[in-house]
Amino acid sequence: MGAVNRPAAVVGVPPGVPYDATGMSAPYFVLVREMHDAYNHRLRLVQSARQRGIKPTARLFQTTVPTVRKWLRRYQQQGPRGLIELSRAPHHQPSKTPADLEQQVVVLRQQLFTFGARRLIREFDLPLSHRALERIWRQHGLLKKRPRKYQRKQDLAHIKATWRVFQQISADTKDLDDIPHYWPQLQALGLPAVQYSARDVRSGWFCWAFAQRRSAAASSVFAARIQQHLQRCGICLRDLVWQTDNGSEFLGSYDRQGRRTGFPAALGDSQHVRIPPAAHTFQSDVETVHRLVEDEFFDLESFASRGDFLAKAFTYQLYFNLVRPNSHKQNLNPWRIIEHLEPRSPLQFCLLPPVFLDYYLNDSGGYDVPRHP
Repeated sequence: MGAVNRPAAVVGVPPGVPYDATGMSAPYFVLVREMHDAYNHRLRLVQSARQRGIKPTARLFQTTVPTVRKWLRRYQQQGPRGLIELSRAPHHQPSKTPADLEQQVVVLRQQLFTFGARRLIREFDLPLSHRALERIWRQHGLLKKRPRKYQRKQDLAHIKATWRVFQQISADTKDLDDIPHYWPQLQALGLPAVQYSARDVRSGWFCWAFAQRRSAAASSVFAARIQQHLQRCGICLRDLVWQTDNGSEFLGSYDRQGRRTGFPAALGDSQHVRIPPAAHTFQSDVETVHRLVEDEFFDLESFASRGDFLAKAFTYQLYFNLVRPNSHKQNLNPWRIIEHLEPRSPLQFCLLPPVFLDYYLNDSGGYDVPRHP
């Protein structure tokens, strides 16, 4: 290929000096501003100044005489290294944080890594702004993004995966009178308004019962039935921990003889722990079940009677424990997990039917006999 002829308007412009479509060279400062590295352009400027002089080079590169003189002087004093752009950061920072205060902030961050900048400033009366504090942490590699909720849940899931089967049961209650599809049936058939739920954290095993309202007596019956069932299946109750929220139905009290009453008393040798106030994620295992049963049971099923309600509730419980895969547990159902971790476990683990807890608290009749004729 032949060489491309330069436009007549730029004849005499040295090679390497950019020019636009009109034949005029591009302004120096426009080019420098858009270049990632302007070293070669400055080198051409210096070479032109040494050959043609400062003023002709300034006109040719469309810049000022002081600019050409500056780069020529730097080149003469330092050689090619002088054409490298110097940092514009100030050499002296009169308001820079003192070294001892900076070290104190670093130590506080390492010890109290859950505290935010504003809280540390408030707690320790630090003479810094929160932006200055975060800048220091960033310089020392101590400012990290807080893990998102789903990441924290994944980390917690890895911890729970190391637990034993029936090491901890999470128990809670759920209101049923706010479910649109279920509400008319509750009114017409006298169906229960409260669900009592228990779930083994490790395997996901689920058991439930029902009552007309929350009460310490109903919670005691619910816990006692499950305790007896697990003991018959060979579970050591001393190694079992029940976790609940701080609802009054789970608190219990002491009688005049100093004995525990209510829900804690029904646990026998098992331990009872309560979550901190407003720490709702501590009960995520059982809260997840509450969402699932509303979507998969109460929003779909219709009932002919109280007996029909119990039969369908038991069928769903069997489906949940024996069939339904859990995507958060390698698509295994609770029974498969129990079989894998405790190969000799009896199938009776999953065969505890749900009941109306009020029946055990009221001598007026059975499941389908109304309280008031």
